[in-house]
Amino acid sequence: MALRIGKISYWHVHAWDYTKEAQQHPDTEIAGVWDENAQRGREAAEKQGVPFYESLDDLLASDIDAVIVDAPTRMHREVMVAAAKAGKHIFTEKVIAATVREAQDIIAAVTESGVKLTVSLPRLNEGYTLKIRELLEQKTLGRLTLVRARLSHNGAIADWLPPHFYSLEDCQGGALIDLGCHPMYLTRLLLGEEPVDVTAHYGYITGKEVEDNAVSVLSTKSGALGIVEAGFVNSFSPFTLEVHGTEGTLLYGTPDNKLLLRTKGKDGAFADKWHELELPERRESAFEQWVEHIAKDTLAEENIRVALELTALMEASNLSARERRAVRLDELTR
Repeated sequence: MALRIGKISYWHVHAWDYTKEAQQHPDTEIAGVWDENAQRGREAAEKQGVPFYESLDDLLASDIDAVIVDAPTRMHREVMVAAAKAGKHIFTEKVIAATVREAQDIIAAVTESGVKLTVSLPRLNEGYTLKIRELLEQKTLGRLTLVRARLSHNGAIADWLPPHFYSLEDCQGGALIDLGCHPMYLTRLLLGEEPVDVTAHYGYITGKEVEDNAVSVLSTKSGALGIVEAGFVNSFSPFTLEVHGTEGTLLYGTPDNKLLLRTKGKDGAFADKWHELELPERRESAFEQWVEHIAKDTLAEENIRVALELTALMEASNLSARERRAVRLDELTR
């Protein structure tokens, strides 16, 4: 029997992507919709031929098994805690929440109810990520010194982002908390150690309420640094990953989707050219993993850990940019 899913909001730009994934998966189906914007929700429900529920409580009281959350970031704690208490499994758009305290409330409710939570962190599953992690485990680059990740597009200057993506109240931030999530969790993952503090700077090129240009720097006890870059105002900015160590460097997406390696040779001399590496197949999507966790009664342990770390780094970045100082991560749980 297919897993019956309630769709919580069509606010996010990827909401229809997850809907299609649920429609195409052999073991899932969309069975109802609730949206904080009733007109948008009714239209989405009618398009799919499923019921629209006037209240979130009504949706959660129906015979659904699980929910997909694409509500505004400010509502994540509210809707996910309610879903968990109603015994519904949860798949959610990143971030899990805008603050550590809110994220902890969500995890506590999920744990108490025993439902399965998975956060959409798609680049964890890409072949280049899997290959880079393998090489780092093998110490191919020697001692890690720097990770840099950049993701940017022209949404704010080409006017294709929806206007509500510039609402500070709804989004809890701009380019960094939306697009910058991906380079942030990748940078943290590849650094391999928890940062001590975060220093962020935001730019407002288009004069929006939220930042459209952002850089966040993560510092660690070992001395390795992480540089996270994101923006809505760059027309030709490829997704880029750089991983540097004392004995080599890995590059991806500069600008082609190839993973390049250059290291010391056996004689101790540095190689005189870059080598393109073969990439493994990407893992199944976060959504597919979620369905499997529900079916097999397993936990998305790494996914949830990375999502919690992401929330902490985003909260620290927002605080750093606002107060113009380095923010220690241990400040966030005081």
